[in-house]
Amino acid sequence: MEQFYATGIFLFVLFLLLGSGVWVGLSLLGVAWVGMELFTSRPAGDAMMTIIWSASSSWTLTALPLFIWMGEVLFRTRLSEDMFKGLSPWMAGLPGGLVHTNIVGCTVFAAVSGSSAATLTTIGKMSIPELRKRNYPEHMVIGTLAGAATLGLMIPPSLTLIVYGVTINESITKLFMAGVFPGLVLAAMFMAYVAILSRLSPSYKPDPEPKMRFSEKLANSRFLIPVILLILVVIGSMYLGFATATEAAAFGVLGSMTLAAFQGSLNWQTFTASLMGATRTSAMIALILAGAAFLSLSMGFTGLPRALAEWIASLGLSRFELLMALLVFYIVIGCFLDGISSVVLTIAVVEPMIRQAGIDIIWFGIFIVVVVEMAQITPPIGFNLFVLQGMTHHEMNYIARAALPMFAIMVVMVFVLIAFPELATWLPENIRARPGG
Repeated sequence: MEQFYATGIFLFVLFLLLGSGVWVGLSLLGVAWVGMELFTSRPAGDAMMTIIWSASSSWTLTALPLFIWMGEVLFRTRLSEDMFKGLSPWMAGLPGGLVHTNIVGCTVFAAVSGSSAATLTTIGKMSIPELRKRNYPEHMVIGTLAGAATLGLMIPPSLTLIVYGVTINESITKLFMAGVFPGLVLAAMFMAYVAILSRLSPSYKPDPEPKMRFSEKLANSRFLIPVILLILVVIGSMYLGFATATEAAAFGVLGSMTLAAFQGSLNWQTFTASLMGATRTSAMIALILAGAAFLSLSMGFTGLPRALAEWIASLGLSRFELLMALLVFYIVIGCFLDGISSVVLTIAVVEPMIRQAGIDIIWFGIFIVVVVEMAQITPPIGFNLFVLQGMTHHEMNYIARAALPMFAIMVVMVFVLIAFPELATWLPENIRARPGG
């Protein structure tokens, strides 16, 4: 009974602080402080100092600001323009035409940026005007961009997977490996949707692209060489065991700066802008992680996670029923919180449940990322929707409706993951990663 009373107190204080406009990280710290004062005899200040230091001094966490910085540097290069030039000749002949450049471009950029917003902005700033100029249906341009940009959360390096790995103390490299095949399958499902709809929709009548010889297509592909080399350095060094996630992130920063320098877009202004952008984002995530760690400690003293896990176990839910309950749960909270906040806020309670149910912790990381991806395109807090609104000046309702088919495809992807768990577990189980994150 005491645990349910504690739950009510935690939720009341949390929603009070979040509703008052307090930052998520500070809200978590405030809830944890109240819990420590009400339900334990341990000095709250002493506990907060200890747990914030331990949460902030994790070596694995150093990969986070480095990957963010790499994405910030690439965002300020001509990468999106070059990618469009390199991809468009190959995409034009597919059913659905150049809309596929949204999906493939986001997939490629996701492999060098762990941010959904960075992926969306980088690809969108080039593809939206080009596709509009060719009379592609507006709802398809916006919908595919909104959905495909979420691949930045799954295809490594993923900021959400780093946060998940740090929170549950799991190998970041293994989680990155687990995200490769599901990310590619989800991208293929998006492309299949475009191909089918282009054949069925009478309004899908874009201007035809001029014919290009095979040699011309190959010549245009040279624009893809820099980003492919960067992907091979960052992702390949981890998968071949040459580098940990943190070391690969450092290679990525150096590689992105080299690429920016060759393109002539690296100067003191872009360097400082990228550094400050990465610092702001990293500080925000670090504060959320510190608050979540303190909240986990506070809830641990009340016995709430254990009591909730035991209650769920007493319901006799099968694995599938538990996953369906968690699917609905994360979709609902994703309407009000961003992805990283959703993960760190809930994982202390959810982790004991999934371990008790015998669910693979690596596989669950991919499951939770797919569901968190949905939160990026669900109103009222879907971040990708706000980014797209700023880029296209459409009403929020229009953008949300355009993204709805992508949301449905992600729901299907959840069931694909449940039916074929090897999609997420085969790579981590069969490739030996270098220890150390």
